[in-house]
Amino acid sequence: MFHLGRSGRIGLLASVAMIGGWVACLGEEPEADGSSREALSRFVGLYCAECHNAEDKSGDLDLERLVAEGVEANPHAWEKTVRRLATRQMPPADAVRPRERAYESILATLEASLDRAAADRPNAGRTETLRRLNRTEYQNAIRDLLALDVDASALLPNDESSRGFDNITVAGLSPTLLDRYITAAQKISRLAIGGQGRSPGGDTFRIRGDVTQEEHVEGLPPGTRGGALIPYTFPQDGNYDVQVRLTRDRDEHVEGLHEPHDLEILLDRDRRALLTVTPPKVDTDHQKADEKLKVRIAATAGPHQLGVTFLKNPSSLLETKRQPYQAHYNMHRHPRLSPAVFQVSITGPYAVKGTGETPSRRRIFVRRPTGPDDEVACAREIVSLLTRHAYRRPVADADLEKPMEFYCSARADGDFDAGIEAALGAILVSPQFLFRIEPDPPGVASKTAYRISDVQLASRLSFFIWSSIPDDELLDLASRGELHKPDVLEGQVRRMLGDERSRALATNFAGQWLHLRNLDSTTPDLRLFPDFDDNLRQSFRQETELTFESVLTEDRSVLDLIQSDHAFLNERLAKHYGIPNVYGSRFRRVSLGEGGERGGLLRQGSILTVTSYATRTSPVIRGKWVLENILGTPPPPPPADVPALEDNTVASNLSVRERLAKHRADVACASCHKLMDPVGFSLENFDAVGRWRTQEDGKPADATGGLPDGTTFTGVDGLERALLKRPELFAAALTEKLMTFALGRGVETYDAPAVRKVVRQAPERGYRFSSLILGIASSTPFQMRNSE
Repeated sequence: MFHLGRSGRIGLLASVAMIGGWVACLGEEPEADGSSREALSRFVGLYCAECHNAEDKSGDLDLERLVAEGVEANPHAWEKTVRRLATRQMPPADAVRPRERAYESILATLEASLDRAAADRPNAGRTETLRRLNRTEYQNAIRDLLALDVDASALLPNDESSRGFDNITVAGLSPTLLDRYITAAQKISRLAIGGQGRSPGGDTFRIRGDVTQEEHVEGLPPGTRGGALIPYTFPQDGNYDVQVRLTRDRDEHVEGLHEPHDLEILLDRDRRALLTVTPPKVDTDHQKADEKLKVRIAATAGPHQLGVTFLKNPSSLLETKRQPYQAHYNMHRHPRLSPAVFQVSITGPYAVKGTGETPSRRRIFVRRPTGPDDEVACAREIVSLLTRHAYRRPVADADLEKPMEFYCSARADGDFDAGIEAALGAILVSPQFLFRIEPDPPGVASKTAYRISDVQLASRLSFFIWSSIPDDELLDLASRGELHKPDVLEGQVRRMLGDERSRALATNFAGQWLHLRNLDSTTPDLRLFPDFDDNLRQSFRQETELTFESVLTEDRSVLDLIQSDHAFLNERLAKHYGIPNVYGSRFRRVSLGEGGERGGLLRQGSILTVTSYATRTSPVIRGKWVLENILGTPPPPPPADVPALEDNTVASNLSVRERLAKHRADVACASCHKLMDPVGFSLENFDAVGRWRTQEDGKPADATGGLPDGTTFTGVDGLERALLKRPELFAAALTEKLMTFALGRGVETYDAPAVRKVVRQAPERGYRFSSLILGIASSTPFQMRNSE
């Protein structure tokens, strides 16, 4: 026995690695046999031990020790190793690397051991016992409970995000937030019942200042331009005042008012008023230009579509050498050509005629009392049904006590409807409604995995797929203890995916996964991108949501999100992309020819814009986005002392690629940037607002790039082809994101066996979207939970 010093050890390991490289070249590389620790030891010795040994511990990982102790003894460390091997990030691209067959063999060995250990000792993870409904879930729950659409963003504050989603950090309820929920419950219960307030109420709706209003707004009648289509629930039958205020400049002059314009007020596409706004005769009359844009209309209680829009005057096409600007909202660069609506105020009701027969009242009043002696029994039946749906479970007599107390108190001072309104308000502020509650069952040993109840499973399914409460069919199956049965569960998942409520996966899940919510706070530099406005911003969002929704509703392969032969466009977006023959505000599916620049997610303006700076593209942000959201291997956060990439340094005359090369010269920066930068460079044919370009700063755009596994390519075509060569990586990344969203907690290394199971089943089902959802719904983390 003898001991080698550190330098001798490294030299010996380097020699072993070199020999391994020669063997690989000769085609005689040792293979793992699928079960042998010796095979794993040989692999680690050849390719890993030079860095991951007892002395160096690169990445705080001593693989030699871990091999000796056995895979099952250290699942956390080996799962991290599996991820690096699966994405071919280990060994590094500049080191001696195994052939593909050896990668696959050693991964099979490791994954089999890890999966066996997970099956023997299930670790389902633990969600919070109390999780508050976030703002989106609250809004959808009100919709499905009361057949009432409300704008929760006007009632409740934003939810904080964690792990990319806002349904994770929702355990607490501060006094301020509780007050907001109480106020919301009072407004919602009054609106649902049609109760009369002490005085006429009102709501004001404002249009963003950067909206161009020169063309037709989808949903409004043809021949109109600008304005807004406002979904609005009128509380009672009666009269309501509608007042319109036009957009003004800093001098309080109405913008674009050079000639008379007709303003139309519509209710469900029926004209209720036609008003005319005329240019003021003297400058001091500008502030009075829209003071007469007020009208009183009659409306029945319930949901309606209020339209406020201008009749479109004939206009000529601007003759220019280039495409005319589409944005007309900036009074300095592209002033409005015509007046625009700034805000619409609705006040009322006046001359109340009754509560009407609204969808909400039909949903709530399942029966009416036959007389005074029947009122309590009738109220109890109504309250019982409401609590069953609101609390998402069978209810007991104790659940009805508090709402019935509120009913009786309010009924003593008012009528039957007032009592039901008070009871509904009590239900809407109950913790049983505001929180998803998953208590540990009695008698379960500490820190052991147990199967959740069918009632809890029903809520997990509905909040996963619908971002809302379970319906009657789910609750009935859960109450009978049948929901967990595999065939029943699959049938319910497919039914739920076919329901229009599953669109929440496109707007809520995809909106967060793909960072679409960041669009609202993204405004490119208007000096460099003068044609950017909110119309384009919302078109970006809708294109991506429709792309995701089409894969979901048509149950196509999730790989179609990466590469597609069609795009969803309207005229505004098509002009931005340079695609001809698309007209009007309506979005439609447009087939793309070969060699086009549009299609999959990586080619869409939404993602390209939110991964750019206001003045230029960012290969770093784009590369990090792809690694995190498409490959599921985000780089580690930068150290605190790493300097940022400066634009205003001596090197600012260099291209972004050249500046990043200097940045990578810093050893502290290189480890992460060598992973991110090549991926981002492949998207350099798209500018900061997603337009295609072949030139950058007067030079040919350089879109050569690569992946962390050493693959090199050019442009977005090459990136897509490289991603589709390893479809399991994208399927795994998407599964992890979906599982995070479904569980309301981060996916940890102990969830990796469940993710692998979902991904292994996906190819035989054509990577269909439903295969991922079904796999997650059937997984151990989704159907089980660890006790405290």
